[in-house]
Amino acid sequence: MKANFCLNCGNKMETRDINGTDRRACPACEFVLWGDYSIGVGALVMKDDKVLLVRRMEDPGKGLWTNPGGYSEQLESIDQTVVREVLEETGVTTKVKSVVAIRDLPREVHNVYITFAMEYVEGEPVPDGVEVDKAGFYSLQEMETMSVAGLTRILVNTALQGQTNGLEYSKDPYKDARLFSIPTSGE
Repeated sequence: MKANFCLNCGNKMETRDINGTDRRACPACEFVLWGDYSIGVGALVMKDDKVLLVRRMEDPGKGLWTNPGGYSEQLESIDQTVVREVLEETGVTTKVKSVVAIRDLPREVHNVYITFAMEYVEGEPVPDGVEVDKAGFYSLQEMETMSVAGLTRILVNTALQGQTNGLEYSKDPYKDARLFSIPTSGE
């Protein structure tokens, strides 16, 4: 999407070379649109050696089982976002333990997706009926027969590896995406 009017003063924007990159800028107040970004979060919630999964009712991923998650609101911290998304989609209360992985997907809207290992606090999974139509805790064996999204499989495997090598780059099967994993200590 191209910004036609300044978000600061409302004046008509122009395209200008700024440090070698064409950017939308305001000639009246010098506002520069540095880019368009979205921050997504995902939760890996374990209970009794099972992972909390939801089945998506909407695209992207309609009909696939994924880890709960969503997008950060403008004035919301990412740790608040992931707790809220799990609660909204499943009714399960959680707390953030650690970061498991960061997916970087540069494109027209640059998407950064952060996956968290979450501590289960309370609640039984109940789908919200809006974004997800099923929710529950599933074992790795049960996941083998389910239509689990590829990224969710990668994230679950990363979280269960139990390594402590720090930030690692791993090839992601999704075009133009990079997945940086932060293996946990096997908690």
